[in-house]
Amino acid sequence: MKYYAGHYEVAVIGAGHAGIEAGLAAARLGCRTAVFTISADWVGNMPCNPAIGGTSKGHLVREIDALGGEMAIAADKNLIQSRMLNLGKGPAVHSPRAQIDRRDYSAYMKRVLESTENLDLRQGEIVDLVQVDSEALQALKTLPTTDAEEALAKLATAQKEGEVHRPLWQLTTQLEAVYTAEAVILATGTFLGGRIYVGDVSYAAGPDGLFPATELSGSLQRLGVQTRRFKTGTPSRVNARSVDLDKLEVQYGDEKLVRFSDDLSFTPENKAVCYITYTGEETREIILANLERSPLYGGKIEGIGPRYCPSIEDKIVRFPEKERHQIFIEPCGLHTDELYLQGLSSSLPEDVQLKFLRTIPGLEHVQVIRTAYAIEYDCVDPTSLFPSLEFKDFPGLFGAGQFNGSSGYEEAAAQGLIAGINAALKVQGKEPFTLDRASSYIGTLIDDLVTKGCNEPYRMMTSRSEYRLILRQDNADQRLLRYGYELGLVSKERYDSLLEKEAFIAKEIKRARTVVVSPTEAVNAVLVSRETSPIDSGVKLADLLKRPQLNYDILEPFDTTRPLYYEASETRSEATAAYLNEQIFFEAETELKYEGYIRRQKAQVKEMRRLEDVRLPEDIDYTAIDGLRLEAREKLAKIKPRSIGQASRISGVSPADISVLLIYLEKERHA
Repeated sequence: MKYYAGHYEVAVIGAGHAGIEAGLAAARLGCRTAVFTISADWVGNMPCNPAIGGTSKGHLVREIDALGGEMAIAADKNLIQSRMLNLGKGPAVHSPRAQIDRRDYSAYMKRVLESTENLDLRQGEIVDLVQVDSEALQALKTLPTTDAEEALAKLATAQKEGEVHRPLWQLTTQLEAVYTAEAVILATGTFLGGRIYVGDVSYAAGPDGLFPATELSGSLQRLGVQTRRFKTGTPSRVNARSVDLDKLEVQYGDEKLVRFSDDLSFTPENKAVCYITYTGEETREIILANLERSPLYGGKIEGIGPRYCPSIEDKIVRFPEKERHQIFIEPCGLHTDELYLQGLSSSLPEDVQLKFLRTIPGLEHVQVIRTAYAIEYDCVDPTSLFPSLEFKDFPGLFGAGQFNGSSGYEEAAAQGLIAGINAALKVQGKEPFTLDRASSYIGTLIDDLVTKGCNEPYRMMTSRSEYRLILRQDNADQRLLRYGYELGLVSKERYDSLLEKEAFIAKEIKRARTVVVSPTEAVNAVLVSRETSPIDSGVKLADLLKRPQLNYDILEPFDTTRPLYYEASETRSEATAAYLNEQIFFEAETELKYEGYIRRQKAQVKEMRRLEDVRLPEDIDYTAIDGLRLEAREKLAKIKPRSIGQASRISGVSPADISVLLIYLEKERHA
């Protein structure tokens, strides 16, 4: 029999990477919050690659940290190998990536949720979600209760007499406990309607063999939330004892670790190595000979898979000219012999998987611990959401993570953080918090989702940002930490540290523009060795740093006045001081070296924000605007853009349509 179990200001469904950040943000902003999960033992699980960061994803993690999220600290505390990717390219695409101990990471996140004030972690599958009107509210109050007085008192404070004061939602668990909440965040990952595929075998399940959230799918459809099917997959996990490591290329971590977080109270360390191997012609032949047994090619899987993370059978078919495909073999943790085979995602039958695995150098005698599988799941069209990630048609209901059509832990965490912030602000009667494309990768990610939508699992890439030179991973704190501080998610101590750092960077840039390097024989010998022109008169340090062949380290012997902005002390080790000084010089060098490009990009940002400031009325009737094409009218009415800038990014809305809108707004202004 159903019973009323309590009232929360914010309820989060799911405790994956999106749910964690959503729950923490809402609770830290002072809202009584519950995070519901099917299994409390799998909080923050990594059902795919046990890694955080990577190209563009590392940017997201740094931005999450700047806004006061938890993922960056959790990654730093539980990493077993760290590398900075793309160092051979410019700083805009430098991206930190860390191999993670997945069990330790999960335990850490579970502990954080358990110990956070205002937050309750609850194991329980939500099977029904409905909006509560006045009549339903009265019926709700007749249910048996636990802690009746406290629960009903909390509910009463959220209501006016006899009517709903704020949007109110009713959540029911599989065990028939009924909860109410003023805001609900759907962070269901791949559990919603989850179905596993391995060859001819398919069954309802979430990732890693957990129970799926089947009934909630039906509840959302009855509510009127339109869902669709996406698909993703994961490779086999194998026993390290059965792998011939001597046949593999060793991939070491970086000597100098770059942290995800600004927490300097501990020092991350490399504790493991990764390996590289390759598929071959025999691998290809086995896969092609068994394609008809793949549910992906046999038509059994209806969901659309990620273009940028294809299965091995998909890669073999799509790239027939490639003689081999690179495979990264990565540890799942320090307390297990389980290895992850990145690049070998598959939904082929188990026997075929084992057969093609044993054609790969180093895996000739491999023993599989977990078989690769594909998983189909329900998600929504993200264009049904506002940039705050609140549903346009369901006030108080938010979406985050793979539920919104994205892929990846980092994309999920970023959305969870924004959804959690906005759910709390909604409850508190405050304006929503949003980020634009020029502020962050998070802003780009969400704008892409809610404005352009996605017809396949969305993956963040540096190429998606037109402002990537000013949205570097190294300056995430300078771009976003102020917002985190203003929201109340970042401490004043940390904010003051940012102000000090910015002052040091400005001081160093000023110094570099005044210091003159003399044309000595030693200086010119270094310049010539670096294949750049020697100097015959004094040259400003800043001008030398602009040369692509030179940097602060190379010029250090000739920069005799270089200061140390941070020094070791009782509270700061020498290693920490050195790390902070390196940040100052890297930031200064980047600003100087790319000064012209940065200035040009900032001008583009200014123009973009000018269009963002031209607001569109919420009640605008696009069908009544003469001159708009039919497709533009349909797209504008569906997306409901909040500004001319957002309207200009909608697929199917042309520059001519934007001109029509601007003329219409001008006429309305003078009407």
